[in-house]
Amino acid sequence: MGIRRAEEKDMKRVLKLLSEVLEIHAKIRPDIFVSGTTKYSDEELREIFLDDGKPVFVAVDDVDEVLGYAFCEIKEMPKRPFMKSYKMLYIDDLCVDENARGQHIGKQLYEYVLDYARTIGCYEVMLNVWEGNDRAKAFYQKVGMKVKETHMEVIL
Repeated sequence: MGIRRAEEKDMKRVLKLLSEVLEIHAKIRPDIFVSGTTKYSDEELREIFLDDGKPVFVAVDDVDEVLGYAFCEIKEMPKRPFMKSYKMLYIDDLCVDENARGQHIGKQLYEYVLDYARTIGCYEVMLNVWEGNDRAKAFYQKVGMKVKETHMEVIL
């Protein structure tokens, strides 16, 4: 298995995986997510793949078939009177094909992202997990992530 930047040839597989993730979220929060859709159009995905500020990494098998991905975004947190400035890498989405789970692909993708973040001088790597996505929470805790803050809501 290898990990590399996503390319246009990966779009079909990445879109399939994006729809798998969306279905997980739609089951947890059908009031917010629309089942049967995907997060990005072909055009949006093509633009993201070319954006160095939003690198997408893919895990591929021996024949270069996409097994998983990590959508990332590099963010510069500005200096404020009450906060220091710093660079952060935000993992917007990390997914492994449901047929390839249990092979430590997610862990390898995550560690690749951490190494990339260190290389570009990031202070931290951050992500959000939807409440109810217990498998994702357990995975991120297992790889060493800790809760930084909690978002709360009241539905009106």
